[in-house]
Amino acid sequence: MLGDTSFDDTASGDRPDRRALILVENLSVPFDRRVWQECTTLRDAGWTVHVICPRGEKRDTEPEAEIDGVRIHRYPLRAATGGPAGYLREYGSALWHTARLARKVGPVDVVHACNPPDLLFLPALWLKRRGARFVFDQHDLVPELYLSRFDRGEDLLYRAVCALERLTYRAADVVLATNESYRDVAIRRGGRRPEDVFVVRSAPQIDRFQPVPPETELKYGKPHLLCYLGVMGPQDGVDCALRALAKLRDELGRTDWHAVFVGSGDAFDAMVELSRQLGLCEQVQFTGRIPDADLVRYLSTADVCLSPDPRNPLNDVSTMNKVLEYMAMGRPIVSFDLREARVSAGDAAVYAPANDEAEFAKLIALLLDDPEKRARMGKIGQERISGQLSWRNSQASLLAAYAVACRDHTPVSAGDSVRTKKRPSR
Repeated sequence: MLGDTSFDDTASGDRPDRRALILVENLSVPFDRRVWQECTTLRDAGWTVHVICPRGEKRDTEPEAEIDGVRIHRYPLRAATGGPAGYLREYGSALWHTARLARKVGPVDVVHACNPPDLLFLPALWLKRRGARFVFDQHDLVPELYLSRFDRGEDLLYRAVCALERLTYRAADVVLATNESYRDVAIRRGGRRPEDVFVVRSAPQIDRFQPVPPETELKYGKPHLLCYLGVMGPQDGVDCALRALAKLRDELGRTDWHAVFVGSGDAFDAMVELSRQLGLCEQVQFTGRIPDADLVRYLSTADVCLSPDPRNPLNDVSTMNKVLEYMAMGRPIVSFDLREARVSAGDAAVYAPANDEAEFAKLIALLLDDPEKRARMGKIGQERISGQLSWRNSQASLLAAYAVACRDHTPVSAGDSVRTKKRPSR
């Protein structure tokens, strides 16, 4: 069963069904796996769950859907291009559609806003004035994201995103943090009380990541397969991984590997071009986004998985989903030495000094030559995912956060039923 019954009693109990509205701008749902896990956890705890999110390009394309009892309302959104002006257009459109659809959903007990951007507090405030409680689900530290992605320094736009983050913290009744580093920021920079900030870690869906027999043909005739899985944006370090692979070939003389990069993002085309410039086209394959079944085939065959996120203000304190997914599949990891990477992976990874691509290459070679070490690391990762990093622990924290948010709060469904009874018939 999802959710402990003690939390069910606290969060919903014998009272009328409570209604939650989750706001997402960054990804469609259920493609956003963290949000989908939160949706199903709340549903199983007795909540009626609505989601407002953008439509996907190839999936999640329907404007309205009800999936496994979760009601999803999607709007068209064009991703930002052309610098800050493009983001203003994107976010302005998203806010307008979010407000429009929130009116359609009607009264809710909790509005649960997932950043980025730190602008969803605006529709959340509108709903708060109508009786909702506001749960801020901080997926990213947007000021650090700005510094890491745009390399513009602490300019006027940086100060603006800091101000928006402060306003979001101030408006929230409860904050959900993805790890202890984010929790510390909410308390220190956001001025939140420790008892109002809950760590709800992202965790892979175990049923989605079940190993299958390896397929040697995916190695293209080489003894080893290296795998990268994830977003390909400017801050994600795919360029670091490619340069490390060039060093693995040119400086260490290793050509006994094939590498596959699974995923997409706004740096995808640039990374394909960088691979060409480095002369890696024969050994490096870019798949784009692929179905889960194909993803599992690659991960089940991989000998070493890559987490090349460079140290920057955001990456050092962020939990990388790909690291958790590698661990769920029992794969050993090479990572740069980041604070939260060590918290997540522990001994399931080996760590190169921050941003040192030559050392990253040497660690790949070390693992390729030591199958026993790879097997030990893979087992450690799976044990961590099924234990301290499991979604079950995060479920308990999520439901506890909702219980705190809803203290002394009358469910809107009770008010709705009263109003319905008083409405005259026509």
